[in-house]
Order: sequence, then structure tokens, then C-alpha cells
Amino acid sequence: MIRGKFGGLNDAGRAAVLAVGGAAFTEAGAFTHDSSLSAFTFRCQVPAGPDDGENDAVRKATAALDAHGHPYQVLHVAVTDMRHIKIRRKGRRE
Repeated sequence: MIRGKFGGLNDAGRAAVLAVGGAAFTEAGAFTHDSSLSAFTFRCQVPAGPDDGENDAVRKATAALDAHGHPYQVLHVAVTDMRHIKIRRKGRRE
């Protein structure tokens, strides 16, 4: 997830951001934003190879954000490596 600020969207840019809004994690990414379209959170899913680390994920997420072509300033980046998430299932005893 990349939190940031847009750097002056024109009408076409505003329409494009609104068209790809949502909270889903996809490879193309989706924006959630404030009502003025100045601040945003960009969520994307980045496929990782066995040796990829956090820096690789940040680079790929930034490339996905760049692909949308809007001017922006990054405020914060957060990476969650799903390979390290443990799922606890209810009702199972080990």
C-alpha cells in the first residue's frame, strides 16, 4: 500500500482515478482517496519470486502506480509479505 498526495490532477486524471477506485488488491492497483482527490492510498498485489524482498515489492508497487500516469508524492509505503502470514483455522487441534 502506498499512501500519497496527488500533484495537481486535471479533469481527465480525476475521472481516471475515480474509475479505478476501490479497496481490492489487484496487480493493476486501485485507489482509495479523500473527497477532494488530493490524498490517496494505492493498493496493489505484487507477485513475488522466492528471493524477492521488501525493496523488490516497493519497486514493483511504485511501477504499478507510475503506470497510471498521475503526478504524485509518496508519503508512506507498507508491504505485507503474504508468504509469512499464518492462518489459524478454528476447530482444529494440533
